[in-house]
Amino acid sequence: MLEASDDPLLKPRQVEAASYPSLHGRGVLITGGGSGIGMYLVEAFCAQGARVGFVDLNAEAGARVADVVAKTTGNRPAFRQCDLTDIAALRDAVEALRAQTGPITALVNNAGNDDRVPFEDLSPDYWDERQAVNMRHHVFAAQAVLPDMKAAGQGVILSMGSNSWMQGAPGLLAYTTAKSSVQGFVRCLAREVGAFGVRVNAIAPGWILTDRQVSRARAVLTHKFEEYLQKQCLKEFLLPPDVARMALFLCADDSRMITGQTMIVDGGVV
Repeated sequence: MLEASDDPLLKPRQVEAASYPSLHGRGVLITGGGSGIGMYLVEAFCAQGARVGFVDLNAEAGARVADVVAKTTGNRPAFRQCDLTDIAALRDAVEALRAQTGPITALVNNAGNDDRVPFEDLSPDYWDERQAVNMRHHVFAAQAVLPDMKAAGQGVILSMGSNSWMQGAPGLLAYTTAKSSVQGFVRCLAREVGAFGVRVNAIAPGWILTDRQVSRARAVLTHKFEEYLQKQCLKEFLLPPDVARMALFLCADDSRMITGQTMIVDGGVV
């Protein structure tokens, strides 16, 4: 398994994870697979025998994840460096990865960035850039892979939301607005593409302890860990594999009649 850090907070409790035969050989595209939750998604789908392609802005991080996952799973994912705010580049990346994975019948829109800016400091340019980073590419990645799904008569579009807007988290207005729109996106798109056998769902994670989140919290709010844990019904920190396991289920045939839904994975915060 990928080890993002030696930090004890980031060591997942071992669970007996499920195996999904329907994911074996399936073409899967994951955005933002070079770090955080994304790299665990890449590993989880590769471990199921899927033909995984992923994109990330950071070429070095993406190459590292491809190498590590090839060693841990015996299944090398295809990687393409891509700035997802450039829709033409996104479309080119999808085309290049399709040549390696075969038809893409599962898309995980994972990439995002929860940068914080006070409301008074918001500018129109910053606002537009945050929507492009956190939401716009969900739409056009789905558009790029839909022909494969229609041809196959089935497919899954899975978008990563957040529970932050459900909590009314301060200082994150651009991010929470983008993430709240994910729920509307999946509800409406599910209606539009359901006749083709395509399912559309979302995952809304809580505070997932990635390397980046732990480093930032320790630098700014050293008491944040216990305070957040108090909000959860389950008194155990959430880790990337907790989200990856839900993603596997929602992309597998086991969830064949679930669509238009947002699954909250937050330990019982909202």
